[in-house]
Amino acid sequence: MRAFAQTERFVSQVEERKLGPAYVFVGDEAFFRKRCREAILEYLVPADLRDFSLFEFDLAETDLAEVLDRARTPSLMAPFQVFFVRGVKSLFGRGSNEEKLAAIEAYCKDPNPAAVLIFVADHISIPADARRMDMTDKDRYERIRETLGQYCTIVELARVEEGEAVRWIGEYCGLRGVKAEPDAARELVDALGGDMMMISNELEKLILYVGEKKRITLGDVETMVLAAKQRSLYELTDAISAKDRVRALEMLDAMLNTGEGDEAAIGHLYMLAKTFRQMLVILERNVRDQRMLWAALWQGFRVPPFAADDIIRQARRYKSKRELTRAIRLIAKADLALRSNPPSKRMMLEKLVLDLTASPKPELPEWSQEQLPV
Repeated sequence: MRAFAQTERFVSQVEERKLGPAYVFVGDEAFFRKRCREAILEYLVPADLRDFSLFEFDLAETDLAEVLDRARTPSLMAPFQVFFVRGVKSLFGRGSNEEKLAAIEAYCKDPNPAAVLIFVADHISIPADARRMDMTDKDRYERIRETLGQYCTIVELARVEEGEAVRWIGEYCGLRGVKAEPDAARELVDALGGDMMMISNELEKLILYVGEKKRITLGDVETMVLAAKQRSLYELTDAISAKDRVRALEMLDAMLNTGEGDEAAIGHLYMLAKTFRQMLVILERNVRDQRMLWAALWQGFRVPPFAADDIIRQARRYKSKRELTRAIRLIAKADLALRSNPPSKRMMLEKLVLDLTASPKPELPEWSQEQLPV
């Protein structure tokens, strides 16, 4: 699998102890960075010597000269030293940085053979399809290639194509003696936007959840993985925003028949209210693409990556803020009704969906309202 190849090549070099003096990990895919780090700890850093063998630095806090001096100095306590250096972005900040880059080049030409430098450039995101890389990230990557890449080995930590992620799930589960149904693997990947770190974490939970059953089904993913529940919610809001009553009621029924059923009604309402508030911000700020979306929605109020395009499209179906504020009021009203212990929570939610998919009554102009009898 292409996305895994560079990481596995680095891991094999670590196992064989055939390392260069310095590496640059380029990319924000934490799954591969963790895999490389685990290999280093296993093969190069004995657990009882970790305090003398493994060092973490951030160039935003520590001067590069100090890091290089430490790397040049052999340890009296450990046979090998590893230096993880974050803050690579600061090497390409404002002003002249030729001296810093020249210092790294000089070290690489005359390195300490009992040490390795790992520069971490996790401020760059590399998509599965490199042609879709953001222009800013592309420029940053090219600068690293043209400078550090001349004397350090670059290891790309890129995002994974969905097909590769699905195959990895099948292979990993096979090693653990568990069968992952194809639909379950695809749903897990889709729900988490191909983020391998999140996929691996959720997969571990699923393996523990299925236990002796040794089989992960689509229902297990929908029950245990929050993002999978959110995917169903965005399918519901898609039907609501399209005013498709039949599809919206079918989606609601599917959500209520999964997991906690009617008892999760208040949770569904909370997520509905949050989604419609997000759509209101999108409409107010005239958001048209993902870049504008991340700028418009603040931390803690953002949407999962897989839903970004969907929620923009859904929000733009509404012609005015009045329609969205009406929807938020209807959800608030339903929330109050649910908390008063109604005879049927399902019926309350179905009524809400019918109200949300109904066309709002046209607003009368001010001059006509003045002529209405009191």
